[in-house]
Amino acid sequence: MTYGIVPVTIALARRYASADKVQVSISSLSVTVATGLGLGYPLTGVIAGLTDFRVAFWFAVLFVVSAIVVVFVAVPAGPDTQAARLPFDYCGAALLSLGLGGLLLSVSEAPTWGWASPWTMGSFALAALFLFLWVRTGLRLRDPLINLRVFRHGEVLLANATGTGLGAALYIGLSISSLVAQAPLSTGYGIALPVFWAGFVMLPLSVGSFAANRLVRWLSRRIKLTTLLPIGAGIMTGAGMLLWFAHDELWEILAGMVTFGVGMGASYAAMPALIARSVARAELGSSVSFNQVLRSVGASFGTAVSGAVLAANMAPDLHATGDGIRATFAIGALLCMAVFIALLIHAFVGRRRHIGLG
Repeated sequence: MTYGIVPVTIALARRYASADKVQVSISSLSVTVATGLGLGYPLTGVIAGLTDFRVAFWFAVLFVVSAIVVVFVAVPAGPDTQAARLPFDYCGAALLSLGLGGLLLSVSEAPTWGWASPWTMGSFALAALFLFLWVRTGLRLRDPLINLRVFRHGEVLLANATGTGLGAALYIGLSISSLVAQAPLSTGYGIALPVFWAGFVMLPLSVGSFAANRLVRWLSRRIKLTTLLPIGAGIMTGAGMLLWFAHDELWEILAGMVTFGVGMGASYAAMPALIARSVARAELGSSVSFNQVLRSVGASFGTAVSGAVLAANMAPDLHATGDGIRATFAIGALLCMAVFIALLIHAFVGRRRHIGLG
């Protein structure tokens, strides 16, 4: 449910922010997820280390309550008089939920069921069927849950494909870096940080994403938003390569996290802005929400793939082997590289087409 908050805030920014601040506001709001992630890990580690992990959950309640208070104070009351009154697409919501739910269930449980087992194959088949029906139904409706026709805009398709790929690579890097930080020294790669300090490994991610957001504000006035995507993907590729070949020391993990943060901040800030300038105001909320969903799908794939690789490379002491850690980091780095190369090809083809038309 919380993943819907960011698209709602972006839609509010598009509706109420002044024209000269819309793009900056949308970019900043998109990066808040990464910034909050980098702050949440160390805060949770401190609370769990000093007290109990249950206290961390109650502490999170305070943040939710504070957000509710801010909404009541800052967000204009009452319905948006300029918003269109459209019927809700219950059929589309059900089909999309079943399709994505089945897809995530398949990926999450495949390491347990077996990737070639009837349960996994059946779950993938049902997910594909529900998603096919959702696409077919949505294209026929006048007011679908998500207007799939906006995918005809190259920038929207580019942002969604990039979000899925980088979301998978990011969570591979995050999950394995956290595992390495807490693994015992006996594994040969572990840093053996206690719970209190392990969360601080993610703090550079927040710092990097926040810094990138500030940099994007400056760059967006000088270069195209489509250029920020390959730049961000290239930086994330560098982070993935660093973690692949150097992850035995704490400073290497920290350097990888801050580089991931910078690359992710640049990419994630550009995606909603690209979507916002390509779709109508009434379709912004659903379009950005779907981009957020695709990032989550990519993250789930990344987590599931890393879990499957580590499960296949388990030592007798029930810790992942060094080969398993390296293989998982390699998958994340190569995935970033694939996205980066695809974005470069897209930019090159677009430039050639523009020159040809000129």
